[in-house]
Amino acid sequence: MKIRSLLASLIILFAGSALAQTNINPSSERVINADFNKEKGTFNTMFKECIGAGRANEGLRADWQQQLAYVKKNCDFRYIRMHGLLTDDMGVYREDKNGKPEYNYQYIDVLFDYLQSIGIKPFVELGFMPSALASGPQTIFWWRGNVTPPKDYNKWADLIKNLTTHFTERYGVEEVKTWYFEVWNEPNLSPGFWSGTQEEYFKLYRYSVNAIKSVNKDFRVGGPATAGAAWVPEMINFCSKNSIPLDFISTHSYGVKQGYLDEYGNSGTVLSKDSMAVSGDILNSRKQISVSAMPGLQLHYTEWSSSYTPADPIHDSYHQAAYILQKIKQVGAAANSMSYWVFTDIFEESAPRFTPFHGGFGLLNTQGINKPAFYSYKYMNKLGNKELINSDSTSWVCKDNKGNIQVLLWDFTNTHPGDSVNNQVYYIRDLPAKPKGKVKIHLSGIPQGTYKLEIHKTGYKANDAYSTYLSMNRPAQLTKLQVEQIKKQNNDSPLLTEKIIVGKNKLLVKELNIRENDVYFLSINKIQH
Repeated sequence: MKIRSLLASLIILFAGSALAQTNINPSSERVINADFNKEKGTFNTMFKECIGAGRANEGLRADWQQQLAYVKKNCDFRYIRMHGLLTDDMGVYREDKNGKPEYNYQYIDVLFDYLQSIGIKPFVELGFMPSALASGPQTIFWWRGNVTPPKDYNKWADLIKNLTTHFTERYGVEEVKTWYFEVWNEPNLSPGFWSGTQEEYFKLYRYSVNAIKSVNKDFRVGGPATAGAAWVPEMINFCSKNSIPLDFISTHSYGVKQGYLDEYGNSGTVLSKDSMAVSGDILNSRKQISVSAMPGLQLHYTEWSSSYTPADPIHDSYHQAAYILQKIKQVGAAANSMSYWVFTDIFEESAPRFTPFHGGFGLLNTQGINKPAFYSYKYMNKLGNKELINSDSTSWVCKDNKGNIQVLLWDFTNTHPGDSVNNQVYYIRDLPAKPKGKVKIHLSGIPQGTYKLEIHKTGYKANDAYSTYLSMNRPAQLTKLQVEQIKKQNNDSPLLTEKIIVGKNKLLVKELNIRENDVYFLSINKIQH
């Protein structure tokens, strides 16, 4: 299929070394230069180390499992992290009339067995508190996760030790060594996620890590899983001074202003105009670790996105795709993982949602419709394992072991008008993208042969399900036919597919029109004869 009107031009130039030396980089154009033979190194895939999910109990649903398998197939996330593993709806803990603990892992087994069956490992978040072990009644979310410290820290430690032993017996010690155990979630948001103090969180961590390490000293444990990149130096200092094991730092960052906890979206959010929002936090956390008593610690951002509320329409917008790529590119190798929050809108912190596009966190909406954010991860997953040298700050050029070439490029433009308008008002509208000129791609040193070129695009009205939904006048419920229509119109069909013959010592040049927040993915695959 060829759709030439979507390209400014498509030019295949075959030239010798003399042409390659000419000035082909006018200042008015963005140019991406890469040489097939000049490698930067192994492509960093930390972006797909981990993905988030709402809560463990949602993972028992058939539609949740189906969507996760689909996301795994297309994006290849290696770990998944979720809340509520120990909450009452997972049926993990109770006490008999004499106060003796009783443990039950049947629901956890169903969930973790499923994860194993599709090749995803758990990034185990230990929380929230079983009510029979809780010191108070305070809860968070519609599903009532108890956020109080344990009434008995020894019983908490016994639960964690018993659970870890169970994992070891069921999945094997070598498998569990590859997991991560993270103690709690956002304890600095008190009383929201933790009714105790920082000192009490450190106590919870000490009991937890000692319980896990008593099963196997090589099991990986970390924290503090804070909001807003908080408590990193404090966590390291506490563990260092008290000789407490700490295998990794985990924390969170979101790119909006106005607080850190808003599951209902009532306060209104504003996308930060800081060009280093999110990424600046991650770079700073890495710096904090590097100057600490434990400079070799891994750094895992176990939650991140543009916004911290599941009622923010930026998550549904085409703007989100470029935002994701921009932040991951800015971070570089500073983090061991950046776990996007979350993979699906099957997510019920504020109760089940009543509309198909409501600003949910997911890469997919409740009906399994791909959002633009999904395509960012799909495209990144298609990049080859060898990154080529490329000075352009908003693109990657890669190749794989078969000699195929991939180019992922984007424009990121923060079009938000500023503090006067909330995201909930701005991103819910139809927002046409303005032209940003042209981008030229110059690929030199390509081995001769016959190649298949495909170009894919995500942006305004291109793999942009929300715009299709807007064109339907935003129905509160979608019929089966409407779901199929939205999926069909946003199914990532290539803009162009073409056979290319590359001769000896030739240069491949592509020129594309680019608009605000457009994302292009080009694959140039060698055809074997």
